[in-house]
Amino acid sequence: MTSEASRRTPTLEDVAKAAGVSRATVSRVVNGITSVDPRIRTVVTQAIEATGYIPNAAARTLVNRRSGTVALVISGSDGSADQIFRDPFFGRIAGGVVRHLRSGGMHPTLMLADSDQARRDAVDFVRRGNADGALLVSTHAGDLLPRLFVDAGIPAVLFARPAVPVPISFVDLDHEAGAALAADRLADLGCRRVVTIAGPADLPAANDRLSGFQRAMERRGVPYVDVVRGNFTAESGEQAMAELLDAVPDADGVFAANDLMAVGALRVLHERGRSVPGDVALIGFDDSEPALMARPRLTTVAQPVEDMAARMTAILLDQLGTPATKLTSVVFTPELIIRESA
Repeated sequence: MTSEASRRTPTLEDVAKAAGVSRATVSRVVNGITSVDPRIRTVVTQAIEATGYIPNAAARTLVNRRSGTVALVISGSDGSADQIFRDPFFGRIAGGVVRHLRSGGMHPTLMLADSDQARRDAVDFVRRGNADGALLVSTHAGDLLPRLFVDAGIPAVLFARPAVPVPISFVDLDHEAGAALAADRLADLGCRRVVTIAGPADLPAANDRLSGFQRAMERRGVPYVDVVRGNFTAESGEQAMAELLDAVPDADGVFAANDLMAVGALRVLHERGRSVPGDVALIGFDDSEPALMARPRLTTVAQPVEDMAARMTAILLDQLGTPATKLTSVVFTPELIIRESA
């Protein structure tokens, strides 16, 4: 026979008992207070799942004036939706955000801002109280979205350094150092006719990778590197590689500024009868799923996107918990992952 206790709705007290903590501690976790020790938060989260406790969202909103939701806003150019959702980079960001929010009982709302009106709508959505703050991912240099959120006084954190200085916290990678790792690897392999497929000229990360690669090659005795820019898609990588082979038919080393463009380059190299890594060493950037799916598997510069997204989320939650929190930036260190292509 089912007992009365098993039929009733689980309460905060039930969670507290299961977790071995006070009711107040459970309440802080449920309400997304960031000062709770991460280990205690994990124990309470597990107790919530074990007991089946469901926080009362309406009551929580009345208490702390929060929605329990964070907007994840991906800002692109007109017609960029297809490219965004095909690129594993954005899925990795979403994964890191969701994982961190889940531990605090919060949820993301995904928004695609691919026009000026959509960007204004995103700001209004958060300002009306539908979300407590915003995580911003900008895909082009002229993007006004970070400035719109800052001017509106909305808590927000940006993925990647803003192209135009804006007083906003951000996380980023040391892209120049990552590209230098690729250059040193190619130089160590004896490559002298090196070419590179760079990213879009209006993105700071793409330019940092290009300049970091060029300077590192100069230090290794290669004063000039042929460059063709792509737009971080496999198709643009194919086109760029074809142009580079036409200009430098004896190329023996290629650095592509992301893994998708490296995959496109690999296709063209195979079509032109160039073996990888026998004739040409090939290195990508990101360490995303395409790097593992390629044959040969790609040597690539790892960008810890999930960890960066989680840190970005943690910074925002700190801002929400302590509004007076100072702006901050966190720059991650890249790592070269050596596989078969170089």
